[in-house]
Amino acid sequence: MKLDFLSAYDFFAGVPDSQLKQLCGLLMDRYGISPRHIVAANEGNAAALAAGHYLATGRVPVVYLQNSGVGNIVNPVLSLLSDKVYGIPCIFFIGWRGEPGVRDEPQHMFQGEVTLNLLADIGIEAFVVGRETTQEEIEGQMRRFAPLLADGRSVAFVVRKDALDYEARWSCGNAFTMKREEIVRAVVEAAEEGVIVSTTGKTSRELFEIREKRGEGHGRDFLTVGSMGHSSSIALGIALAKPRMRVWCLDGDGAALMHMGAMAVIGANSPANLVHVVINNASHESVGGIPTVAGKINLLKVADGCGYPLRFSASSREELDDALNEARNARELCFIEARAAIGARPDLGRPTTTPQENRKKFMEYLSGKD
Repeated sequence: MKLDFLSAYDFFAGVPDSQLKQLCGLLMDRYGISPRHIVAANEGNAAALAAGHYLATGRVPVVYLQNSGVGNIVNPVLSLLSDKVYGIPCIFFIGWRGEPGVRDEPQHMFQGEVTLNLLADIGIEAFVVGRETTQEEIEGQMRRFAPLLADGRSVAFVVRKDALDYEARWSCGNAFTMKREEIVRAVVEAAEEGVIVSTTGKTSRELFEIREKRGEGHGRDFLTVGSMGHSSSIALGIALAKPRMRVWCLDGDGAALMHMGAMAVIGANSPANLVHVVINNASHESVGGIPTVAGKINLLKVADGCGYPLRFSASSREELDDALNEARNARELCFIEARAAIGARPDLGRPTTTPQENRKKFMEYLSGKD
């Protein structure tokens, strides 16, 4: 499917997805990060941005997301965009991870199974796009969508793997030098007998392989393979329930931004046994490297404002080791920003245990601790 018809639209917002990498590449080539293309903190944020654009211009916006983010748009779709409320139209592009009959990671399977029904339940008419979809079919579907959009309803293109056609010229990069895997390994070494809660994407994959290479079990780690943005809240729940155990959260900049309010809750509770490490490469690397706004904000000031008493930023291994040593011996809530380069080993694997097996081993380890 070619994306030429999108030239009729002038505002795009979303959260990147690997199945929409051609769309993201086109937007980066045409607009970069600009008033016409906003990479949102989360999918609900994107829907609200789209509503603002429509209210100001009367022109239909486009929002893109992975189907794992549909949950984040449910509230703004039902209570803001809906034709039963304000009647604000929007075109959604949704990457279909976990499509029934297509092999995928375990965290995507149930979401993929319910995606089309979920969209129907919240009043969004959807059209599935595959490799075989023709331009004539897209044009015909847009004609069928037109009266719905005119009536203030939202519609969606649900995109199968490899369905889109565009060769991007844009490329990602930053000026940082530490590798993420190096940062993860340093946290493993510092954590010792403490537990680690790791965020979704390559961070959890690297943590799993580091344990394998060290000949260690995986009982000390909770791999948050889905539920992007919530690893810090999971870690807070553990830290409050196990106050004598050191809890380390390995977060990402995109994940931390997605539900940044969690930092305010962490700071307000201020558990002395929690270390919150945000690996900041200023990008959504796992889904193509599209930039986040973390390259333009001061995460230490955010942590300060949220009430974290100890705060460090590290751009080198020496700075990171100093910060981790401080955190390991501290008796206060600690925040560490570790600035990382973009990139991972090409042979990086995936966890070979199921989420249920991970949860069981992790709970067994916790049950033996005060």
